[in-house]
Amino acid sequence: MALPTRMGHTLIARLSSAASRWGGVVSLILLWQLWVTVAQLNSVVMPSPWSVAQEIVRQPGLFMGAAAQTVAMALLGLCLGMLVGCTLAMLTWMSSILSGLLTPVALVFASVPVVGIVPILARLFGYGTGTVLAIVTIICFFPAFVFTSSGLRALPAGSSDLFTVLGADRWTRLRFLALPAALPDIAIALRMGAAHSILAATVAEFLMGVSGLGHLFEAARTTLDMVQAIGASAIAALISIAAFVLATFAESRVRSDWR
Repeated sequence: MALPTRMGHTLIARLSSAASRWGGVVSLILLWQLWVTVAQLNSVVMPSPWSVAQEIVRQPGLFMGAAAQTVAMALLGLCLGMLVGCTLAMLTWMSSILSGLLTPVALVFASVPVVGIVPILARLFGYGTGTVLAIVTIICFFPAFVFTSSGLRALPAGSSDLFTVLGADRWTRLRFLALPAALPDIAIALRMGAAHSILAATVAEFLMGVSGLGHLFEAARTTLDMVQAIGASAIAALISIAAFVLATFAESRVRSDWR
């Protein structure tokens, strides 16, 4: 009897954990469905979650094709943003002169709203996927720059003195001391950028009117097809959550290996 009892306790614990994590989301969806049903709202005003789910099931190719394009832009922009942010952070760590030059530029890019620089980016990269990629890269760049810079300077106690005694040069310190110490902070930047990259790509596609979930949302909104528009938004949100969960798992692995 001990084994079934233990299995029952494990199942209850897992159900309780799932309820604590997703209970709020499920409750909001149920309240949304109840509100639309009781108020008898027209789908142009507010579609029900059930009708949105039916629309996604009815046209999987349309939604999945747009989602694949958005994910591709987000993934590429995330990689570029992380690469540029980490590279600039290492350059500022290597040289105080570069730190004085690059840090203000990074702050300017972070403080200016993306919508404000879209016309400039569109002039540089065209009214297409190039600008979408540039927007996602800028959004993902700043967390990578900030957290990598912080991690490179958060060295273990006494480690810098040890490398000084051993006569290590700046490059050796970066490669074998500072960069390994910064890995947990880089993982945090990846977690933050993973979720933001999907939303940034969707917004950029909406502004540029190019392919992807953002364009699908804009086209559906223009024709007052709010079921399809909210379906595109829901898929973007789900992908963003999935990206955040995967990045969180990767961060936990990095932290456990780093320790």
